[in-house]
Amino acid sequence: MFDLAAYLAERRRLVDEALHRYLPPAEGPVRELVEAMAHSLFAGGKRLRPILCLAGAEAVGGEEVEPFLPVACALEFIHTYSLIHDDLPALDDDDLRRGQPTCHVKFGEARALLAGDALLTEAAALCLDPGLTAGLDPRRLQRAAHLIFSSAGVRGMVGGQDADVAAAGRDVERELVDFIHANKTGALIRAAVGSGAILGGGDEDQIETVLDYGRLIGLAFQIQDDILDIEGDAATLGKVVGADARLGKATYPALMGLDPARDRARDLVARATELALSLGVSAEPLAAVAGYIVERRI
Repeated sequence: MFDLAAYLAERRRLVDEALHRYLPPAEGPVRELVEAMAHSLFAGGKRLRPILCLAGAEAVGGEEVEPFLPVACALEFIHTYSLIHDDLPALDDDDLRRGQPTCHVKFGEARALLAGDALLTEAAALCLDPGLTAGLDPRRLQRAAHLIFSSAGVRGMVGGQDADVAAAGRDVERELVDFIHANKTGALIRAAVGSGAILGGGDEDQIETVLDYGRLIGLAFQIQDDILDIEGDAATLGKVVGADARLGKATYPALMGLDPARDRARDLVARATELALSLGVSAEPLAAVAGYIVERRI
């Protein structure tokens, strides 16, 4: 039996150690800015996106994961920046994230904005650092970086977030909810695992299989988030539940009800698991992570 808990713990340790290395030092005039970045970066995240990047590389035969850590950590920088901005009063206006005060509550709105900006640009610097990425194939690195940053912008995460804000309080169709979920959350998850497959040396069929897997679990992940916002435990989640209903968010449970939403997430995960298993034993971590998506309580 594959020990997913042990795998996640070991990969999280690798990623956390690398994040500490890659974050700029908190000194001089930028000390408080870096402290704000670190506050959100080390608030106890699951590190799912960097772990998926490493697992994507493993799935196509990448044996040593250390060379891929700069790109994997860039994904966590991007994800953290998005959470900082998502928590701001202009968007979700959240006071807690992972049981800690949100960045703007602790450091003020201006510094939270800049901390998010800094994490996004540091992510690009990590991917382009010639010293850290010298061992990677430059064409594959360029392709992976393009996938990540295009998935983080208007064609992905930011575009989905904008649609999410615009849809709040409105009656929406299933098509728009699909768009919001696939882009706001799913796009960066798809890019995370897909970039790993690209960097790990995958052929085109393998890369497409991994990208399809990422699309399915990305959508399932957001549906599970929607479910947890209704029936999750605030102490376990580290944030107030019920925010989606309070803000009138367009979600699967709001559109179709809890049980159909839960069934939809499970169907997506079952399809993703089949795709992972088609890649062979090296993709066993991906298959296990797919199941984790709908079983998690945080």
